[in-house]
Amino acid sequence: MSQLANPDTPPDAPAPQDEAWTRLLHLETQVQLTQASLTHHTTELSTLRQTTDHISQSLQALLERLPPRTAPPPVAESPLAAPAVPAAAPGVLASPRAQLPRPALLDTYDGDRTSGERFLQSCLTYIHLSGDAFDSDALRIAWVLSYMKAGRASTYALRVLRRPG
Repeated sequence: MSQLANPDTPPDAPAPQDEAWTRLLHLETQVQLTQASLTHHTTELSTLRQTTDHISQSLQALLERLPPRTAPPPVAESPLAAPAVPAAAPGVLASPRAQLPRPALLDTYDGDRTSGERFLQSCLTYIHLSGDAFDSDALRIAWVLSYMKAGRASTYALRVLRRPG
């Protein structure tokens, strides 16, 4: 006995088994693409970790090169010292003691390797000119990290700040 074609199904429509096979092949392709993407991102993450470790080691090496903080020796009165300024007359404001100008603040560092040395030199200059404002390595490191607000540098700064200990 011959089978009659279903009049509701067009003659070139895929059979339900063919449609399931097509869906399965599509899902397998998506899984392969996802695995390739995961492999790529894992490699990129590993590279970023190596870069941040290298930056961390460089910063630590620079901090170790800084001279230890010591109290400045007392200043002896010189016979050539300027005479004391007389007290201001009543009603006249006395000018405050002159202060040294503050060094310029740093630009935000984004992790660009071409500007890394310049950023590092700016950090060292600012810390050196700031006198006793930076009295510990932890404070210096936190201050430098506070200027790493963009790009790869922000990823590194967050990683360092979240590190225990």
